[in-house]
Amino acid sequence: MSSAADRVPWRWLAAGRTSQRLVLVVVFVALLLDNMLLTVVVPIVPTFLYTTEYEGANSSVASAQTEPPPPALQAPPFSSMFSYFDNTTVTVLGFTSAEKGRETGRPPQPPTSSPPPPSGCPEGEEFLAKENVRVGLLFASKALVQLVVNPSVGLLTNRIGYHIPMFIGFVIMFLSTVMFAFSGTYTFLFIARALQGVGSSFSSVAGLGMLASVYTDDFERGNAMGIALGGLALGVLIGAPFGSVMYEFVGKSSPFLVLAFLALLDGALQLCILQPSKISPESTKGTPVFTLLRDPYILVAAGALCFSNMGVAMLEPTLPIWMMQTMCSPKWQLGMAFLPASISYLIGTNLFGILANKMGRWLCSLIGMAVVGISLLCVPLAKNIYGLIGPNSGLGFAIGMVDSSMMPIMGYLVDLRHTSVYGNVYAIADVAFCMGFAIGPSTGGAIVRAIGFPWLMIIIGVINIAYAPLCWFLRNPPTKEEKIKSYSAQKTLRDFPLTDDSDVEAENVE
Repeated sequence: MSSAADRVPWRWLAAGRTSQRLVLVVVFVALLLDNMLLTVVVPIVPTFLYTTEYEGANSSVASAQTEPPPPALQAPPFSSMFSYFDNTTVTVLGFTSAEKGRETGRPPQPPTSSPPPPSGCPEGEEFLAKENVRVGLLFASKALVQLVVNPSVGLLTNRIGYHIPMFIGFVIMFLSTVMFAFSGTYTFLFIARALQGVGSSFSSVAGLGMLASVYTDDFERGNAMGIALGGLALGVLIGAPFGSVMYEFVGKSSPFLVLAFLALLDGALQLCILQPSKISPESTKGTPVFTLLRDPYILVAAGALCFSNMGVAMLEPTLPIWMMQTMCSPKWQLGMAFLPASISYLIGTNLFGILANKMGRWLCSLIGMAVVGISLLCVPLAKNIYGLIGPNSGLGFAIGMVDSSMMPIMGYLVDLRHTSVYGNVYAIADVAFCMGFAIGPSTGGAIVRAIGFPWLMIIIGVINIAYAPLCWFLRNPPTKEEKIKSYSAQKTLRDFPLTDDSDVEAENVE
């Protein structure tokens, strides 16, 4: 009896390792944690740098200036002047205004100074203008590193499979989260963000490639991708509000320590389900990355992913600072402003993971990019945080339409026109996503400093509206002649059986 009872957990693990749903759960959790860490820093970094660098420096100068001089130096005016000149830490003063008034016969005049900012608004306009660029570069560092690492990860998954890269991604993400928790300077925050890009590259490419290889039917793959992107959406949904509230009421390190604990749970789940010591190379050689990049249909899909996500990438570093300057928003509002976009993105990815296949993924993406552009044009019209609800909701919902349409299309295009090995094509998809999050924050901060936040929104909004018609080319992509026989033959070589209905639907797609 005991031996039979001991074998039950092993049977459960063996069954779990062949289950499509548990693989989907692992990918969902990995994307959730990655994107929570991606967005939890959005409301924290601008205010943390402002507090530690601007207010910290000014408070030390102010304390030095208000420090009373020694009693021996307080007597006559000339002695006071000499002593102040000698003391380099205090501003040189001549006669006080009261003394000048007694000499000239005029009443004393109050010292002239610039008018104080409105109540609740931060001081240091010049510092905040420079901070747009610095925060933008910090946020972009993650995507830039991920951009460089992605092609190598795609090749690695073709050689050793998806299990080991997924676990490597977990380890690196855990280290990055701990670094964020204990970093107190811009340099260490920059390093932690760049390290996150390496871990995110392993998790995203391996996770999406694993889903595409497990869900071989196009319709089922679309549903699974929609659910997995729901994990991405939920991470974006929770990240910014969670970070702003925890930073305001608990402290900077608290949200990162919570994420580090959740990452450990994800690592335990991967050890149980994915067997990260297992090497399982693809049975067929995948299409080279450069061959895929020459495919115009893959480039159109990648461009849609890039430009639609570039809008929200530009908002991440610039919107909180713009809110601090124009709305005098407290810390907790800086993260809450992204809450409508996150909720609507979660709804959009799950809803159109199913609907996009019925209405046409090309049409879904075309409409989504147009709505992204219109929503971005409306963002600068907001006068307070409540005015951001509508534009941000439309933005999140539309990006969800594009992502849930383009991710399955990438796998479908490889099946239709190339070899059905998915590591490289999802490396390209992740590169497109990362280009949006690399170019967006780095150029967004510079554009805001040069011509202002409203013009930045106009530029990226018009780009999305102008790109939207190109999605029409994905309406009926042609099949390469040499792929016709091999693509139909692959239907009989499934890793997992399909229902009769799904086979009929897949044939209708052809």
